[in-house]
Formats: sequence, structure tokens, C-alpha cells
Amino acid sequence: MKKQMLSAALVALLAVPALAQNLAVVNGKPVPLSRVKALQQQVEASGRPMTPEVMDQIKQELIAREVFMQEARKRGLDASEDYKNQLELARQTILIRQLFADFQKKNPVTDADIKAEYDKFVKENGGKEYRARHILVETEADAKALIADIKKGGNFEELAKKVSKDPGSGANGGDLDWAAAGSYVPEFSNAMVKLAKGQMTDAPVKSQFGFHVIRVDDVRDAQLPKLEEVKPQIAQQLQQQKLSAYQEGLRSKAKIQ
Repeated sequence: MKKQMLSAALVALLAVPALAQNLAVVNGKPVPLSRVKALQQQVEASGRPMTPEVMDQIKQELIAREVFMQEARKRGLDASEDYKNQLELARQTILIRQLFADFQKKNPVTDADIKAEYDKFVKENGGKEYRARHILVETEADAKALIADIKKGGNFEELAKKVSKDPGSGANGGDLDWAAAGSYVPEFSNAMVKLAKGQMTDAPVKSQFGFHVIRVDDVRDAQLPKLEEVKPQIAQQLQQQKLSAYQEGLRSKAKIQ
């Protein structure tokens, strides 16, 4: 009797370390705690806060998965060709994701990289911004008639609403909001930058869209965001560029027949 009690106690004692390493044991098969950590990392990466309720959901999900996996194996579904193909695709996806994560970890975007990209952005987008209006029509004759009408006292904004072929700005009296000269086609921007504040073009401006009558309402120095405001976006952009270059490099080196 004492020997039996001792054996039972020994079995219980040996079971403690096993349970400590597992979330649960389902039909005799352990569900390791490492799966909890892996799924927890996935949930955290999605931005979802790790609350006690979410942790409990993760544990219940893993136990349910083990139950369902055991039933699928019992039915021989893991031997099907479809399962093997999907398993291989999933394996590739996970391994490739690990490859890219490893590359990004070893090739981080530095503050110097971000500053250089920001300085490039400032150089390309600095200078002046223009608050312009325009009226777009199909023929040069129509544009000349508009210019004559406006010079005689016609209201630019009202005429734009009535006759402009640009649906975006026409409804707003031809208003194009603030923009750099480089935002427009060359013919338009070249004519616009020659105008002083409040001045209108004396002759129609032809572009691929038709004929424009342009007026500049105001001019200011370009309003650019500060480095700290766009730093996360620049970092993400540079990181994606590095990764794309790495991917392209691997493709170019591969021998494909």
C-alpha cells in the first residue's frame, strides 16, 4: 500500500515540470507554451493590446486548434495532395517573411539616411507656392473672348463656374488651391510663374487639355512639413526601397531556366 502511494506521488511530481512547459495536454498530446508565445507575437504585431482577456482567447484558440488537428489527422486529411501543397506554400511564406525580417534587422534605415532623403525632398519642393485660378476652354477663340470679358469687368470666378471644362476647379470658381509650379504641366506653370499677385494672363495658354486663362491670387514661400513630422513616413519609404532592391538583387542573381 505504501509502495503504491509512493509511486502515485512520484508520477504527480514528475508531471509538474511537463505541465509547466505546456499550455495543456489534449488526448495525451501536449500543447507547448511556445505556441502561446508565437501567437501572442502575431497578435501584438497587429497592434492589438495584450489584455488578460486576449491572452485567454489565445490559449483557448490553441487548445481548439489541437483538438481539430487531431481529428483531421484521424481522418487522414494530412495525407491529401491538397494539404501538402497548401502546407508547402505556407512554409514558403513563413520562411520568406523571416528572410525579409532578417534583412531589415541587419540593414536598418539610419537617421542620416532619413535626413538625406528629407533634404532631397526640401530641395525638390522648396521655393514658391502659387494660389492660382484658371478657366479651361476648348478653343483659343473662347479663351480670348473670356480674357476680353474679364478685362471689361467680368467676374473671373462666375465665368469659371459657367464655362470651365475643368470639373474639379470649375465648381470652385477656378480655384486650384496652393501648389508648387512643378505640380502643373510645363506650359501652364511657365505662364503662371511670370504673373504677379492678382495678375491674369493677357493671352490664352495652350496645353494638352485645351486653352487656359490663368490668374494668380497669391504667392508664398513653400510650406513644407518639418523633419520630425514626416520622419516615420520617410523611414518606411526608405525601408521599402532597401527591401525592394534586395529582392531585385536576388532575382537578378538567380539562374532561371
